[in-house]
Amino acid sequence: MLQPRIPSICTQCRFLLSSVRRTYATTIEPTPRSTTATQDAVVYTPTSAPIRKATGFEMRTYKPRTPGVRHLRRPINDHLWKGKPLDRLTFAKIGHGKGGRNNSGRVVMRHRGGGHRRRIRTVDYVRAAPGKHIVERIEYDPNRSAHLALIESVKTKEKSYIIAAEGMRAGDTVESFLSGVTRELIASMGGVVDPGMLAAKTAFRGNCLPMHMVPLGTQIYNVGSTAGKGAVFCRSAGTYATVLSKEETGSETKKKVKVVLVRLQSGEVRKVDKDACATIGVSSNPNWRFRQLGKAGRSRWLNIRPTVRGLAMNASDHPHGGGRGKSKGNVHPVSIWGTPAKGGFKTRAKRNPNKYVVKERPRNQGKRKRDN
Repeated sequence: MLQPRIPSICTQCRFLLSSVRRTYATTIEPTPRSTTATQDAVVYTPTSAPIRKATGFEMRTYKPRTPGVRHLRRPINDHLWKGKPLDRLTFAKIGHGKGGRNNSGRVVMRHRGGGHRRRIRTVDYVRAAPGKHIVERIEYDPNRSAHLALIESVKTKEKSYIIAAEGMRAGDTVESFLSGVTRELIASMGGVVDPGMLAAKTAFRGNCLPMHMVPLGTQIYNVGSTAGKGAVFCRSAGTYATVLSKEETGSETKKKVKVVLVRLQSGEVRKVDKDACATIGVSSNPNWRFRQLGKAGRSRWLNIRPTVRGLAMNASDHPHGGGRGKSKGNVHPVSIWGTPAKGGFKTRAKRNPNKYVVKERPRNQGKRKRDN
């Protein structure tokens, strides 16, 4: 780390500074306690200076040899694979989909186009293959914020990509229990399925479990909503959900889990199927949100085109455009299509609520967020 340069000090000023320089406490020999001292008197002698502990996280910075790297900040991920991805699990991203077009050629996603060529990685979101898998390596994926893990089945030797958990490294062993608990695991518990012992043997980082097997309070990612389908929630970098409760039905002797309640990253509490998939842990690369691209050209490499304010457009291009000076013509903030942009404009009918949402996420209602 570069230290700030201190200007030279004259001899007289140095003498004055040395007289007021801070000194640290040293060890003092304890004096014998007199018999007249009270019982409540306490003598405290500091033995050394306080130790400052390094906290937080580090980002990779660069010496500003060019203006484009002066503000460049990147997460430190030295454990990533330096080579190319597995070719048979990828396919090229081609066509006008890179420009934000749909199958009829219309722009459905603005500010997309250009960028470096990519290959789409085929990710296994279902994790239906049973048995143990060995993590071969952790790879970077340009199509998502999280990292990928290339795993190989011990029994069938088949390879697949999964979203890596934070802390997962090459050589780790992961397993999926969506098809059920193995006989060897039941035999290790004495032939009886004990919920506490089952959680202690299965709820490890990177393992895929059905929702009814996940212990309460566990952090999970790659969460599915229905049985037999892949994960739909908490798939980006650093995201996770928390298992809150399980709704049970039946008598006292034969209770069965009906649905499971999870709290998502946004604060929304949602019902999911008891047989939906979930992976134990937190999604990898949590420091991705602190990155700084450093220059506009890096956004173009990432297939991101510039965003123009509506106030700077003409009246024929945007409702806020036109006029003399910075004036949007006494129009409430709207999008380019005229939809209200602030105030929590909702499109779902009140008589058609989402039956799977138990508690909605806190909405900002167009106001500036406050840090609590």
